[in-house]
Amino acid sequence: MKYYSTNGKAPIATLEKAVVKGLAEDKGLYMPERIKTLPQEFFDNIQNLSFQEIAYTVADAFFGEDVPAEDLKKIVYDTLAFDCPCVKVTDSIYSLELFHGPTLAFKDVGARFMARLLQYYTRKASETSKNSLVNVLVATSGDTGSAVANGFLGVDGIHVYVLYPKGKVSPIQECQFTTLGQNITAVEVDGVFDDCQALVKNAFMDADLNAHMKLTSANSINVARFLPQAFYYFYAYAQMKKKGLADQLVVCVPSGNFGNICSALFGKKMGLPIKRFIAANNANDIFFNYLQTGKYEPKASVQTIANAMDVGDPSNFARVYELYGKSHEAICADISGATYKDEQIAETIREVKAETGYVCDPHGACGYRALKEGLKAGEVGVFLETAHPAKFKSTVDGILGADIEIPAKLQAFMKGTKQSVPMNKDFASFKQFLMEQ
Repeated sequence: MKYYSTNGKAPIATLEKAVVKGLAEDKGLYMPERIKTLPQEFFDNIQNLSFQEIAYTVADAFFGEDVPAEDLKKIVYDTLAFDCPCVKVTDSIYSLELFHGPTLAFKDVGARFMARLLQYYTRKASETSKNSLVNVLVATSGDTGSAVANGFLGVDGIHVYVLYPKGKVSPIQECQFTTLGQNITAVEVDGVFDDCQALVKNAFMDADLNAHMKLTSANSINVARFLPQAFYYFYAYAQMKKKGLADQLVVCVPSGNFGNICSALFGKKMGLPIKRFIAANNANDIFFNYLQTGKYEPKASVQTIANAMDVGDPSNFARVYELYGKSHEAICADISGATYKDEQIAETIREVKAETGYVCDPHGACGYRALKEGLKAGEVGVFLETAHPAKFKSTVDGILGADIEIPAKLQAFMKGTKQSVPMNKDFASFKQFLMEQ
């Protein structure tokens, strides 16, 4: 499979180049030239397959031309060493719990897959080159950093630099990538997420840096990070079909940088029979406004209690736009939007707990509320519970007047010692730091 750039001015790339480089030379995002439609018999029998079996079928459609079947199967099965269950919240609303992986967030799926695929390529490169060390740059507004850092921890031939906005990720999230050491370096940027993302993108475009070191990204701009996220949409459909609830299925995706919903839309193009999607935003409502007006107008992000969605210029909008032939009408046919302020998110967390006993994290709360307000007669909704609520303990405890139990996996991270490199948001400083590595 070959990959082209959304900006249309870069050379066509192989999967290996798309994964190892991350971003195309013209600053565009890589897109596969073709999207394979999966056979009807797969969907007829999907409810009888395991998560790993479903994921391997999807992965084969994306990557099977480039990665031998035995290697790809090992990557998929190693990645999915945990479940992503659909849990009933009300008669018509289910939660797809994506927090059962090592860092208790949905990004464990994409990050673990990418770590294994990148290691596959670095091992191949090391057979012919002495300098095969790959440096992964990743900007995080919360969960990406921990998922990527833990996905790559201890992997030979790869060093990870996690850039995060100072004081704008939860303390528990911060512990998950600043206490690891080994091949993980945390960079604490005096700015917002968009500043971190700009530093990463500028690094990729800098000739001096690229001559000095091999750079790639583990953000959802990388095809190996966002495409595997399609796995759990197929699995959610399979679970709902098994319950007899898949005929009018609506999926709501809390959306920040838009890699998550983008992977869902790729799934739909492959034949996944989900009726429609809702993109739930917090106060950063750039995509919501695009749906209303047809105009994409990025703006500075604002800080909210759903911090992983605090993105003012979502990178993956370019992929969604490309996927739908740059047609506003076609995008609106498959996706509607919702946007909620902090008070509404908090109100939803309280209401869901009081009415159902279920505890949402702030991002999942956006998804639940959008379904509750947007489901039509006969429809059943699944929202993505993207992280365990304990990752936002102070926020959720404050809203509920409770003391959420911290899972053992999270407690282990909190015992570590913080190690981070302070950095201003000026690219020259970041460049100098990397040139000294």
